[in-house]
Amino acid sequence: MSPQHGHAPHDGPHHHGHDHDHGHEHVHGSTPEAARWRHRLAHVLTPHSHETADKTDRALEASAQGLRALWTSLAVLGVTAAAQAVVVVLSGSVALLGDTVHNAADALTALPLGVAFVLGRRAANRRFTYGYGRAEDIAGLVIVLTIAASAAFAAWTAVARLIDPRDITYLPAVAAAAVIGFLGNEWVARYRIRVGRDIGSAALVADGLHARTDGFTSLAVLIGAGGAALGWRLADPIVGLAITAAILLVLRDACREVFRRVMDAVDPAVVDRAEQALVHVPGVLAVGELRMRWIGHRLRAEVAIVVDGALSVRAAHEVAVAAEHALLHAVPKLTSALVHADPAPDPGVPDPHAALAHHSS
Repeated sequence: MSPQHGHAPHDGPHHHGHDHDHGHEHVHGSTPEAARWRHRLAHVLTPHSHETADKTDRALEASAQGLRALWTSLAVLGVTAAAQAVVVVLSGSVALLGDTVHNAADALTALPLGVAFVLGRRAANRRFTYGYGRAEDIAGLVIVLTIAASAAFAAWTAVARLIDPRDITYLPAVAAAAVIGFLGNEWVARYRIRVGRDIGSAALVADGLHARTDGFTSLAVLIGAGGAALGWRLADPIVGLAITAAILLVLRDACREVFRRVMDAVDPAVVDRAEQALVHVPGVLAVGELRMRWIGHRLRAEVAIVVDGALSVRAAHEVAVAAEHALLHAVPKLTSALVHADPAPDPGVPDPHAALAHHSS
């Protein structure tokens, strides 16, 4: 059986000074001895640790960043929604009501994501052998449902006001509340998207996009207030319907993002980067099957490499270790890789995998 190497499961990423964005450059044709010296020099110039404690610390740090982003945005959006709610009661603006409900729903999405980040910090066990990172993807589904519910409510209130038009009052306060809504949402959107991309959380990025759309819908309330100031009673509910359409657009984007993550989709550019890192590892003759998947905001890989069939088990294992090491350097957010070494086929020698063929049908 071919040797394979991997740390499964890692509870956190390898700790590198440059967040895995740097890689080892191996030139084709170079000797293994020269490659080893270059590798040692790279460690001197860019020290990093492979200790389990350091990996766990990095994973906890990522979850802590996500939690800080959630609670901070919850506080900002909570204050924004509360200020808008006061104006809704005074003015009766259905457009502002839809915006307020959407802001409140956006703030509440911090709760399932917060639970997911806390669960994701738990160590893997014999039942959940990959850990609890998938809780983050489930939270993404909850966020999608929350966005859909806020769209339905905004549409219902807008249609009801179209059927029964009413005058709105306190127009300056409505305009001020709309500006407050935009500023609060745009700040939260930038914060969530930045942190989400930094730690690799699709759910947090989707939540940030949701907040950004909320900001622009808040500005739409200004149009409704302007129309009402000119005596057009239908301006407010029409803007309410426009807000509903905007919510549906962000719902589409959030659905796409969460669906891809649930279906284990990975950016093809990341796969290309992993392959390029592997083919430059001394001793790797070819790259066979390469699979990658996200578990929460952590990336894992499984790969088969082809090595010289004359290598000893120990030597083949060293190549597998070097391949995993190269992947961890080259691919950001990658926390572990299971590397399987296959011997290069020899003429007349049966394929060792032939016995497994009937299991794949």
